[in-house]
Amino acid sequence: MKLRWAERLAAVIGPALVRLLAATWRIRVRGAEHLRALRETRRPFVFVLWHSRILPLLFHHRHEDVVLLISRHRDGGYLADLAQRWGYRSVRGSTKRGGEVGLLGIVRALQGGAVVAVTPDGPRGPAERVQPGAVAAAQHAGVPLLPIGARPSSAWWLPTWDRMCIPKPFATVEVVYGPAVSVAEGKEALRRGMTAVAHALREVTQPA
Repeated sequence: MKLRWAERLAAVIGPALVRLLAATWRIRVRGAEHLRALRETRRPFVFVLWHSRILPLLFHHRHEDVVLLISRHRDGGYLADLAQRWGYRSVRGSTKRGGEVGLLGIVRALQGGAVVAVTPDGPRGPAERVQPGAVAAAQHAGVPLLPIGARPSSAWWLPTWDRMCIPKPFATVEVVYGPAVSVAEGKEALRRGMTAVAHALREVTQPA
């Protein structure tokens, strides 16, 4: 995953101030039974989320040893530093630089039992359009994908390609999980999986 504007924000004001802002958010969770069901199986899985909602969701799942796909580009280093402070592991690569290496690293992490998080519309978009990488990795590893979204009561929406969302101080952030999506083998199943993930992400992201 790649976080451009917010990476620079984090680099300038520091992880401590990011945590200070995030500590004011009021988190409410919906659909927790979907996450709980996967964790009870002790199987690896892939979190999928739109690129624009990455900041509140990274904070919510901090210190859970989740593996992120982060760009090899210099800007990706900002996110890697922030993610490390929040207890994430990372695999470096993207659809533009070292993408095949990055996806291979994700598959290996899943096969090793890790939980992985990927933005299927990142690192450069088009916004909220599922690219095949995350779905193909889950298909190859034989693991489900879990859609997750964030719905803030108030936020700054930045003029970036993805309209990056930064919840304002004391905003209520509704974290929503949808039912897991499984992908069978084959190209047609991959296409159906991409469609299912796109629909699931719209459901967990759009206002109720």
